[in-house]
Formats: sequence, C-alpha cells, structure tokens
Amino acid sequence: MRKTVVVAISGASGCGKTSLVKVLSARFGCPGIFFDDYVDTRSYPRNLRQWHADGADVSKIKTPAMNKALELGFAGRPEYVFVEEPFGKARSSIASLIDYVVLLDLPLALCLSRVINRHFVLRQSDSSNALQDYLIKYQDHLKEIYADTVSMARRNCDLSITEALSVEACADTVVDWLQSLRV
Repeated sequence: MRKTVVVAISGASGCGKTSLVKVLSARFGCPGIFFDDYVDTRSYPRNLRQWHADGADVSKIKTPAMNKALELGFAGRPEYVFVEEPFGKARSSIASLIDYVVLLDLPLALCLSRVINRHFVLRQSDSSNALQDYLIKYQDHLKEIYADTVSMARRNCDLSITEALSVEACADTVVDWLQSLRV
C-alpha cells in the first residue's frame, strides 16, 4: 500500500497558504487540511506578546484535532494531502506527520496588505475599530511573531517560494517540484 505524502504549506498570515492548499488539493483530487479549521480559544497562548518575549515556542500552539486527523490517515490513501501549517515542522506535535514543507516566503508588507484586504475590505467589516486594533497588535508584536515563525519554517523547508506569484503559477511551481522528487 502506498504511503500518502503530507505536504505542509507554510508562511505568514496573508502569504496565500489557504488558496494554494485549495488549488493543489483540487488538482490532485486529494484532501486539504486547513489550520484555522482546527484552532480554538485554547490553541494559542493567552498572551502572545509574553509568549514571544519568552522565546516563541510554537510547540505551545495546540491543534490536537488536526494532529489526530493526520495521524488517522485518509480513506483511499490519496497520493498527497496538503496541509496549511504556518510553522512548517517547527511544532513538535506535528513535525513527524509532515513529509515536506513548502514555504511561501513573501515580504511581510505584502502579507499585511492581503490580510487587510481579506478581513476588512472583502468581508466589509463594519468595525473600523477591528482594523485599528489589528494594526496596533501588528505593530506591537504580530509583525515580529510572523517574521520569527517564518524564519523557523525557513530552517526546515524543502521548497521556498519567494516571488509573489498568482496562485495558479505558485501551484505549478509546487507540482513541478513534486514531480521532480519522483525522478
């Protein structure tokens, strides 16, 4: 029986992880697992600023249901499963479940503009306070957290994409790379 290859798509919020997982999953006709689907109020440390000051141990970010989904395997044993995992193999609870890491290593300014567009423009958030609150947190500690966690993922990534490509072009790059591994 063939082993399902688990490919984590990693990077900062707004880099395009979710979109890429959706496109790759559709192309290969396989499951996609999305980090945010498994996050709840207990997933992150309560005080992110303090957590970052204490060393930003991403293993303290808990998604037990996501880990369980990966551990249980997948019906029909698909060739691939694409997982949106922002931290690559940096979280100890999930590292052994991931075969390869693709890092979307884009400038944080671009990622921030995408987050603003996604959450506050496209969703037409009625709260200008929500945007202001996010930007205050971003300037205070989120920007450094994103930079540090991308740096962690960079240490163990197998493919790094540093260009702001369309999601289709990015998927083409990943597909070509995966095919090159078979040779």
